[in-house]
Amino acid sequence: MKTTAFNPIQIHLLRMFEHESSSKSLEELKDVLYQYYAGRMDAKLDMLWDNGVLDQKRLDEIDKMDLHQLK
Repeated sequence: MKTTAFNPIQIHLLRMFEHESSSKSLEELKDVLYQYYAGRMDAKLDMLWDNGVLDQKRLDEIDKMDLHQLK
């Protein structure tokens, strides 16, 4: 069996929530993390759009791609 080492973020989260076990808390945490990463993704996409890396033509190309085939 392969041993997995936790990164500092994972360790911090484990220690923060070692005493909290309710499903409501889990759902709240998942929502907070989702909002955080969605905001980061939106900011990155805005930057790509503003820099001309991403435009409507490229979005249309991506829309037609089978993303499951990407490696």
